[in-house]
Amino acid sequence: DRAYDHDKYRRAVRAKGIRPRIARRGQPHGSGLGVSRWVVERTIAWYHGMKRLRIRWERRDDIHEAFLALATCIITYRHVARLC
Repeated sequence: DRAYDHDKYRRAVRAKGIRPRIARRGQPHGSGLGVSRWVVERTIAWYHGMKRLRIRWERRDDIHEAFLALATCIITYRHVARLC
């Protein structure tokens, strides 16, 4: 994200021993950063399309995890059915 293009963030990342790969402002896209990010955002949007998962009403983790698994199955089925 270009919003983090600041020296203080680059220094913080280097202090942890990580080589920064933060996009610079004003540079054209095509650096390869964020190539697969939209896949994750799209999947999260699909999960939020499931009414039961928009707001977590279940107090128990196992029930919520079961709904996540069911939503994953439904999303996968819809995706495969569209390809066939």
